[in-house]
Amino acid sequence: MPESGDKDLWVTWDAYHQAIERLALLVHESGWEFDQVLCLARGGLRPGDVFSRIFNVPLAILSTSSYREDAGKEQGSLDIAKHITITNGTLGGKVLLVDDLVDSGVTLEQVQRHLSEKFPAVTEVKSAVIWYKACSSVEPDFYLDYLPHNPWIHQPFEEYDGLRPHQLAAWLRKGETE
Repeated sequence: MPESGDKDLWVTWDAYHQAIERLALLVHESGWEFDQVLCLARGGLRPGDVFSRIFNVPLAILSTSSYREDAGKEQGSLDIAKHITITNGTLGGKVLLVDDLVDSGVTLEQVQRHLSEKFPAVTEVKSAVIWYKACSSVEPDFYLDYLPHNPWIHQPFEEYDGLRPHQLAAWLRKGETE
């Protein structure tokens, strides 16, 4: 794995999972209790799933997308899904909004506005992210790492971005030795 610096932060699977757990501990130690976790897909899916399991609260999912240009490295306009997926009931009460990072702050800001306009049963929203970049216009309520140099974060699941179904057999053999 390349070395991290001011321009790039390289994250291993182990570091990624530990970061999610450390963020969950930070939220727990704050004493703030919430009724539901709302994760922003795709980056917030893994942290949201872990939070839902650890805190034993329902998981809701809201799909958002803005990084589509230049193989997912250039931010475009933000799309927010019309519906939230949740297995029991509807979104309401105290909600912990979970994502992997806050970059420009646009997603976090617009989703919070979307929740206040479209979900009147939501009484309070707090946000939790692993990485908070200095360039963000919004400060999340909970964050694990503040990144003053705004590096590009290379997350371990990005290796799947270029993988296609016809390549899976070779991909699965990559670690095998004869």
